Amino acid sequence: MDLKNIKIAIIGCGNLGQSIINGLLEDQVVSPTNIIATRRNTVHLEPLTKLGISITNNNTQAIQESELIILALKPYNILDVISELSTRFNPEKHVIVSLATGISLEQIQNKIQSKTPVFRAMPNTASAVGKAITCICSSLSNSENSKLVESCFNSIGATIFINESLMDSATVLGACGIAYVLRFIRGMVQGGIQIGFDAKTANEIVTHAVKGASQLLIKDGNHPEFEIDKVTTPRGCTIAGLNEMEHHGFSSALIKGIVASYKKIEK
Repeated sequence: MDLKNIKIAIIGCGNLGQSIINGLLEDQVVSPTNIIATRRNTVHLEPLTKLGISITNNNTQAIQESELIILALKPYNILDVISELSTRFNPEKHVIVSLATGISLEQIQNKIQSKTPVFRAMPNTASAVGKAITCICSSLSNSENSKLVESCFNSIGATIFINESLMDSATVLGACGIAYVLRFIRGMVQGGIQIGFDAKTANEIVTHAVKGASQLLIKDGNHPEFEIDKVTTPRGCTIAGLNEMEHHGFSSALIKGIVASYKKIEK
């Protein structure tokens, strides 16, 4: 199946679902008329209709009219919803992608009670600007279906296939990670204000600094310490600042936060 020629249903289209839609449209790989978004209260989806996207609260209708089904449902209700829709999935027509944290492929497959291809994917909200990182896994080996799912999420950023055992870790590092980075940026901006910048200017400097740092690592594949060494001169202001942060547990606090998020998913 070619992404350009199929219909995509996003079931339970909340913030993440809408971020994915924005990314798909930004990349212009998918026509808005080929996207159907569902939500119990469609009032929240009405702005999408101006873009040419169909909205409905009828999940059955959305599935019947689509080939790629993205389940953007919460972990607490996804299995119940799948049970209600289990007879609607067609192994010859549909490919299912679940975005729910902590719900395994086996759990989903058991509820579907058919051999409909199932994938799990964990993008992040940077999909809205086409810069997401999406981790994908599946118990199937069908390369055509894998390429379809990969092309869908490549249109909103980068993708990486991983073992399912690492999906919870991917949630923490890739999805929760957006919040960690934003909190770091907020701290940088506050520091910038304290040393003399107005908030707007500080925000512009910091966000571009973070973007530049990421691009350095993405482009050359270097370890962060390699790039850090380039700007830490003996007795300089950079190393003074870094050491002060470490004395107050900067790296330790970040690692502890990541582990705490992971343990929360495990419960």
